[in-house]
Amino acid sequence: MLNKPFHSPSTASFLDNIRISRLQALFRRGELALVVLAVGVGALAGLLVSLMSFLSTELHRHVFGVEGTLSGSHVSGAIVLIGPITGGIVLGLIFFILSRTRKRPMLDPIEANALHGGRLSLTDSIIVTVQNIISNGFGASVGLEAGYSQIASGFASKIGGKLKLRRGDMRIIVGCGAAGAIAAAFDAPLTGAFYAIELIIGSYTVTTLAPVMVSALTAKIVAKQIIDHGITIKVGRIGEITPSDYVPAILLGVICAVIAIVLMQTVSLIEETARKSSISQTFRPVLGGVIVGFLGMISPQVLSSGHGALHINMNTSSTLQALVMVFLLKSLASAVSIGSGFRGGLFFASLFMGSLIGKIFAFGSVLFPGMSLAPVIYGVVGMSSFAAAVIGGPLTMSFLALEVTGDFPITALVLASVITTSLVVRVFFGYSFATWRFHLRGETIRSAHDVGWIRDLTVGKMMRADVRSAKLSMGIEAFRKEFPLGSTQRVIIINDDGRYLGIVLVPEIHAEPLGRDGAERSLDSYLRFQKDVLLPTMNVKQAAALFEATKSEALAVVSDRVQHRPIGLLTESHTLRRYSEELDQRRREASGEF
Repeated sequence: MLNKPFHSPSTASFLDNIRISRLQALFRRGELALVVLAVGVGALAGLLVSLMSFLSTELHRHVFGVEGTLSGSHVSGAIVLIGPITGGIVLGLIFFILSRTRKRPMLDPIEANALHGGRLSLTDSIIVTVQNIISNGFGASVGLEAGYSQIASGFASKIGGKLKLRRGDMRIIVGCGAAGAIAAAFDAPLTGAFYAIELIIGSYTVTTLAPVMVSALTAKIVAKQIIDHGITIKVGRIGEITPSDYVPAILLGVICAVIAIVLMQTVSLIEETARKSSISQTFRPVLGGVIVGFLGMISPQVLSSGHGALHINMNTSSTLQALVMVFLLKSLASAVSIGSGFRGGLFFASLFMGSLIGKIFAFGSVLFPGMSLAPVIYGVVGMSSFAAAVIGGPLTMSFLALEVTGDFPITALVLASVITTSLVVRVFFGYSFATWRFHLRGETIRSAHDVGWIRDLTVGKMMRADVRSAKLSMGIEAFRKEFPLGSTQRVIIINDDGRYLGIVLVPEIHAEPLGRDGAERSLDSYLRFQKDVLLPTMNVKQAAALFEATKSEALAVVSDRVQHRPIGLLTESHTLRRYSEELDQRRREASGEF
């Protein structure tokens, strides 16, 4: 009998910890390990997208009795109304349970990467994904792309947390999850990769590109083996694109921008109206389901995300009145769905609505003799431009046009229109749909660019707590004895109750003993920055702004605005040095220099 080595539980645990530490060190070592990790994240994203798509399709089949896409079917009757209402009831029950068990807001990948270094709760991501499947499966006018990105990024963040990745690498791996999700959803790896770069990571570097692209390609390959997903638009032979063709495309970009701004504000108006009303969050989705159901009875094309409806309208000729009606119905259904609390995004809905705007725009050829292209081409241009306005990511939508059509000349037209749209939205509105919702919640972020470290670097972390203070009542002579020249540079003055009164400079007191009338000056005449103080919760950027505004070299830190008790001192030089060090560290992480 062979003797097997015996390990006590403590020894086994110790060995496990060594293996985990070695694994963590491996993935913190360099770019190649991160790319290997991206392969796993991409494969997982492909599987998750396939599972979500299957569950949504099954709900469509069991609830509405349709095979294939819900918006492209001929479903009719009472079930069109009952479906969204039932979904609203189920979602309302979930909101009711969550209101009693969870108080913190749920983050999405953009907010997690911008403010929290990629730390995203997997539990919250699963909850959001389940809500998204229910909303889409029961016919609400929302897409699954938000859920795809959420669940894939949530798992990526969980894996990154277990491996204790650096902040910069964590943000990249969360982007890899989102890239894989969108690539698998649209069978478009370039679209997925640039979705992550533009919207989830917020910046492009050579270090970022490799893992993100690998994840997107892996997710596409995995999902392709399981589901036949994605969209393909056949544009036929279009001939040569001339310079005159760019003028209508640019005009279409402006139109898409204006309509998108109106749509985003409409969604916000509905949400704000619902919040201010007496209707509780539990019953809002039910009311929204009633409205969406009635709109679906007019045209089932407004139901769900709109995959089937997009193909119907892009590949067939419709009257101007029919296109306008479907656009208005879909816009209202999407706004009501999001505004009433259904979970999901406007990614595919914006593509569908943009294609309708493009087809409607094509009817203007009688007014613009230079419009010689087929309506389907303007549909592609409008699709990309409107989505770029709502979702953001001009390069993402340009690559989407390339990958769904396979036509390079059209992509050039799309790029011109998308750039125009993005510029107009940026100048006159300033937000995409996601960042606009952050703004309404009080957040100031406009992209996923990493600004969370600025908030983490607070005055409380930078200040010196060992500062010297004195009471105003001690008098000038006692002060000079207590603080001789050279003992310290500054002293914080407080009253008998310990409240902050100001700062005095010790050299100034010893150098100027007399006032203009020849009498000795009182201690309170030396007080500086009596109203200018820092709070421990202020971040480094706010502190630097206050130093600039007051032209001071140092300011006192008080406990709060009410008690006003001094707890420390912070100098401008130390603040700027810490800010510079942290900024340099983020740049090194972004460029891959460790």
